[in-house]
Amino acid sequence: MPSLWAAPMTQITSEIVAEHGFTPEEYERVLKAMGREPNLTELGIFSVMWSEHCSYKSSRIHLKKLPTEGPQVICGPGENAGVVDIGDGQAAIFKMESHNHPSYIEPYQGAATGVGGILRDVFTMGARPIANMNALRFGRPDHPKMKHLIAGVVHGIGGYGNCVGVPTVGGEVNFHKAYDGNILVNAMTVGIADTDKIFYSAASGVGNPIVYVGSKTGRDGIHGATMASADFGEDSEEKRPTVQVGDPFTEKLLIEACLELMSSDAIVAIQDMGAAGLTSSSVEMASKGGVGIELIMDDVPQRETGMTPYEMMLSESQERMLMVLKPGREAFAEAIFRKWELDFAVIGHVTDTGRMVLKWQGDVVADIPLAPLADEAPLYDRPHVPTPKPAALTDVPESVDPAADLLKLVGTPDLASRRWIWEQYDHMVGADTTQRPGGDAAVVRVHGSGKGLAITTDCTPRYCFADPVEGGKQAIAEAWRNLSAVGATPLAVTNCLNFANPQRPEIMGQIVGCLEGMSEACRALDFPIVSGNVSLYNESKATGGGSAILPTPAIGAIGLLKDYSKSATIAFKGTGDIILAVGERSGHLGQSLWLRELHGREEGPAPEVDLMMERRTGAFIRSGICTGAITACHDVSDGGLAVAIAEMAMASGIGAIIDQPQPFGIAGSFFGEDQGLYVVTICDTCLADFLVAADKAGLVADPIGRTIKDRIIFELEEGDFCVSLADLKAAHEAFFPELMGEDAALA
Repeated sequence: MPSLWAAPMTQITSEIVAEHGFTPEEYERVLKAMGREPNLTELGIFSVMWSEHCSYKSSRIHLKKLPTEGPQVICGPGENAGVVDIGDGQAAIFKMESHNHPSYIEPYQGAATGVGGILRDVFTMGARPIANMNALRFGRPDHPKMKHLIAGVVHGIGGYGNCVGVPTVGGEVNFHKAYDGNILVNAMTVGIADTDKIFYSAASGVGNPIVYVGSKTGRDGIHGATMASADFGEDSEEKRPTVQVGDPFTEKLLIEACLELMSSDAIVAIQDMGAAGLTSSSVEMASKGGVGIELIMDDVPQRETGMTPYEMMLSESQERMLMVLKPGREAFAEAIFRKWELDFAVIGHVTDTGRMVLKWQGDVVADIPLAPLADEAPLYDRPHVPTPKPAALTDVPESVDPAADLLKLVGTPDLASRRWIWEQYDHMVGADTTQRPGGDAAVVRVHGSGKGLAITTDCTPRYCFADPVEGGKQAIAEAWRNLSAVGATPLAVTNCLNFANPQRPEIMGQIVGCLEGMSEACRALDFPIVSGNVSLYNESKATGGGSAILPTPAIGAIGLLKDYSKSATIAFKGTGDIILAVGERSGHLGQSLWLRELHGREEGPAPEVDLMMERRTGAFIRSGICTGAITACHDVSDGGLAVAIAEMAMASGIGAIIDQPQPFGIAGSFFGEDQGLYVVTICDTCLADFLVAADKAGLVADPIGRTIKDRIIFELEEGDFCVSLADLKAAHEAFFPELMGEDAALA
């Protein structure tokens, strides 16, 4: 039965206008654009296109400040994904997007369809997907809903990615009470295409056929974009019908069919049906091409009976694409999609009217000017207040036993092993993954070449909450470091900007501040942002939930290795190597995990980021990896120097003795989260030359110890403190299996 609210002749009331997310002022703009009162189908189309999720009406004005160009950039923001040149006539195409609200309501399908959607964004442009990543944020591990949410999200990501045959090669996971009522699920895909076979979405050619391919349209996901543009109230469970349902096996067929058709000359334009489904895909294609569009709704493949135009236009059923073909190529294209057992239907044509016209059962059921839908959506410069700087730390505690502190830290939720998660993902399918999850960045071979792409996701929300500007800078710099630490030249950035309600000035201040910091870092590092996504209203009024999430501008980034065999890993390579800290150290404990996890204090300023020093240090590290002087490398981040060393040791089974004097006390020297700092190992014979090279580069390189057998020893003036690798590994590996219980057996 069709929904009563979807009946085409429904009378428009103020209640219906409000249910569609319009303010009174916005509805007046709709009336002005139409020159009359819209019918329900037209109102629904305006509602999704003018939603926060589709129009970015609160963030567009600030997104324009981000740097998006560079010599490597082929296509920046505005298309389905960003495109950068990787040489030899090849391009990397990549993007990150959110599926936060759906994943909280229905974690398995929400996460699964998030993966499916980002895959389509990439292969829509002609790329074969080669890798997936994700960035996940959960609430307190002991929250009553969290085990269910973790299990559903992880199984959803694995269930979709594994079936579609694209490796999930890494990601990140954080826990904080701020995500109790609104988890974050951000998905990233990277693909490879030939630079002369990249496809875009602008429709052209009056009379050209508009073709629907993929799965049939159902009633799942209706108003998904609108739901993702509001915070959660007490009724979040009632929003399950707005969550899409995915089918990875159909997605695999769709990938192959699209790539086969793309090898011909039949396609004029192509767009996936993501948020807002047939509405957004058709509006975006027509508006980008400056043309009109006419659709015959009776011809849309439907899997349910009695569907109305409203439902068909707003459905977010998965695994669907919209194409404009060259005239006369319909039969050729149809044969390909029928071979792959997919639906194919000509549902309309391109016009020169500049309008969207929908016909159903012989009648015109919608006639909308396209310019207001796409280019004249509301744009708000919302009031914002800067985040006050945190007070300096006072009464700073000291560590009395760094080995004991380290043992506790490596088992905490934010630092514990993610093995339970990534072993549920097929990270080796395709046989091109050369660095698996667990390091600073994944490395995937560019098939048929010696090149490799390094891929990472990162963000430190607690820094962004304390100081949005510095936190935004740090998120970009951390991604830069992760790529440099494996030897890759950083190329470009995608992002997923997750924030709470922008109508609150303090939240809007976080958005503005983070974007300011990100922009400054990208310019300083020549690290342009070529694609991205904004997800706002991530807060909850639901019982047991928190309020606003921490500001979380998740960063995805890629880098290029001309020779993937020369990439570095975090694992120590043998005993007797010299361990050095490369970069400036200050012992910064503000907002550190050591202070939070061991002393219960979320206090102090975020660490400062010296972007010029980041640039010099990254170049030096990449050079050392390329020449072979550096045998292992890991950037210092969460947990500080001691945790970085422990992770290198656990990855290799080789220990370390740290015997350098500690200039910032035990806590600051070992657990301070100083930025722009790397831990590297080199052999004895390289030390003199390495130190000379560092000095010439204007960098500090401190020998701090050596690799030894199976333990970590802190040899200090206060005495020797020791922890075995066996004990470290046991603590490090225990968190997820103990938390998930029976679900751990599914890994």
